[in-house]
Amino acid sequence: MSAIAAENRATPRPETALGAGSAAAIDPAQAAVAIRGLNKIYRRKKGGDKQALFDIDLTIGRGELFGLLGPNGAGKSTMINIMAQLVNKTSGEVRVWNHDLDREPRQVAASIGVVPQELNIDPFFTPRELLDLQAGLYGVPRAERRTAELLAAMRLTEQADSYARSLSGGMRRRLMVAKSMVHTPPVLVLDEPTAGVDVELRQQLWAYVRELNRAGTTVLLTTHYLEEAEELCGRIAIINHGKLIACDTTSALLARLDSKEIVFILGSDLAEPPATLARWDATLLAPRRLRLRYRPSSTRVSEILAYLQAARLEVVDISTLETDLEDIFLQLTRRDDGEAAAPQRGGIP
Repeated sequence: MSAIAAENRATPRPETALGAGSAAAIDPAQAAVAIRGLNKIYRRKKGGDKQALFDIDLTIGRGELFGLLGPNGAGKSTMINIMAQLVNKTSGEVRVWNHDLDREPRQVAASIGVVPQELNIDPFFTPRELLDLQAGLYGVPRAERRTAELLAAMRLTEQADSYARSLSGGMRRRLMVAKSMVHTPPVLVLDEPTAGVDVELRQQLWAYVRELNRAGTTVLLTTHYLEEAEELCGRIAIINHGKLIACDTTSALLARLDSKEIVFILGSDLAEPPATLARWDATLLAPRRLRLRYRPSSTRVSEILAYLQAARLEVVDISTLETDLEDIFLQLTRRDDGEAAAPQRGGIP
């Protein structure tokens, strides 16, 4: 094992993810990732410069499972590529496991494992060879390499000695995850790791990520599957147009949205919603299912029921639909650009 990797492994790590609400008190020197005033400007000879990141401040505690969300082109991958030293920052400070990116680039590289969106795997090597080669590049002694363990964890044992070009897209994605962990980094960054992975393999991947996190590995996740972030992450940051527009615990973000949906099951068929309910965006889901949207801060359900009674509608049952992360995502990003790209559903069954 290299001296840098040994130092990282010797640093104490919590056994469980950081508790909600405690992130504000994180000492940057004790953080897994600490970013201050990060800017990235792409210089162009024609068409003017393009600023991808604007004064990003972000602190991720050691042991957190942290989500970074944003539409395509928001700046998520740019920020990750800066941490991975694939893209040079324009200004600002980035520290990983208290190692400064400018002064200690080798220590930063040893402290982080990155799974990029792109599948950059040499097709003429086998998974076993690729993992051994990657471990060698990080200075991991042959006796301490975890090749067989990582292949088993990623369900690639049977394909260990097949050329990478013969692997399916999902298998290549899992091989990328294995490559990022050969040096046992304390911080794992997953940039859209389940793209192109079927539901069963996605579940297996997240089970492995949870296991790593429980053992103390800090995980930074970007995903378009909002249910994944809602299910997995204790804290979430949302980035749009290169600016950090929200960062809070998942529960606090969900509590921000002052909007709920309520569905009334009626005792008889209804041809169209009464005009008196238009203020609540009344919609017929079926002849006897009436959906309304309301703001709990200004409207009580009893008030809505009074209007239904005045319209002589018999209510036999009521169900409410709670806010989810998609609602928060769309509300916050629409403030910036009017109409956010629709995120994908169907993350964790």
